[in-house]
Amino acid sequence: MKNPLLEPYQLGKLKLNNRLVMSPLTRRRAEKGGVPGEMNALYYAQRASAGLIIAEASQISPQGVGYIDTPGIHSDEQVEGWKLVTKAVHDKGGLIFLQLWHVGRVSHSLLQPDNRLPVSASAISGGDYITTPRGKMPMEVPRPLELSEIAGIVEDYRKASANAIKAGFDGVEIHAANSYLLDQFMHSSSNVRTDNYGGSIENRCRITLEVTDAICKEIGSDKTGIRLSPSNIRYGMDDGNPAELFGYVIGELNKRKLAYLHLVEPMASLENHPHMIPRVAKHFRKHYSGTLITAGNYTPETGREALENGIADLVAYGRLFIANPDLPERIASYAPLNTPDIDTFYTRGPEGYVDYRFLED
Repeated sequence: MKNPLLEPYQLGKLKLNNRLVMSPLTRRRAEKGGVPGEMNALYYAQRASAGLIIAEASQISPQGVGYIDTPGIHSDEQVEGWKLVTKAVHDKGGLIFLQLWHVGRVSHSLLQPDNRLPVSASAISGGDYITTPRGKMPMEVPRPLELSEIAGIVEDYRKASANAIKAGFDGVEIHAANSYLLDQFMHSSSNVRTDNYGGSIENRCRITLEVTDAICKEIGSDKTGIRLSPSNIRYGMDDGNPAELFGYVIGELNKRKLAYLHLVEPMASLENHPHMIPRVAKHFRKHYSGTLITAGNYTPETGREALENGIADLVAYGRLFIANPDLPERIASYAPLNTPDIDTFYTRGPEGYVDYRFLED
């Protein structure tokens, strides 16, 4: 019996060689100014056998920065750096999208332009710590975005999507998950606004849909994906009714005919949380008729089961792609898998980045 993970898939106009997606993975190895370099190009080229690579979250503006040494997609230098990456992946026959990122309150004034406060939907801290140039610091209470500023945020996303296409990416993924800015607007725990972007579910989801529409208009809906994490409670996120909230926004996204919807499953340790949806992709499959990617600590076996059961169309792998650049080949040959080295996930050099062994080695 054929393994569905290894079967091709038609993603709009793109022909994927298999149904394994490389998840967007922050690795903190950009060069000065958030510019990708030759080492980043090598890293992604090594993993070009994935059906689709979703490159790591990249800031849409200097205000969007929350982590040291992460890449951006708002400057000419960053666009030129990403061209190295996309060419390297395409030369290997791969396909690659870029994840667009604004962290919102998951930042610190030491990481912001002119040391200004981070911004968010409301003046509510994420209640955790951030690594800054001076070490770990408590998250600050962010400055709520003024109503007049929101159109500028949407415009930053639009420009970033145009830059991504200019850099050679096959499409983009909107990062509306994992407690970052768009997620902060959607959740009632982080959004207590009383204007058109707060209060009702429709209002809280407004900026996410405006960003989606702006990017679809700029580069095409067939080149636009989005990532959501309905069961995420990291950094103080905890909506009282995630099923209703994300049922609404996914229903609206379904009307946009996007390239895909990318859903993150909860951590196993959180499945008994009172506001947790334990099987996210299975729960929301009925809300979305397009291509659905599921992510969340899948093994080759559980990923295969997800496809066979119709829970999703594609399966995203993170840590397994970090440690196994030739993951599709290993799955096809039932070969053993390398173990990821957690200690080198966010270090600066090539160790734990481009030195994992291939099967042929």
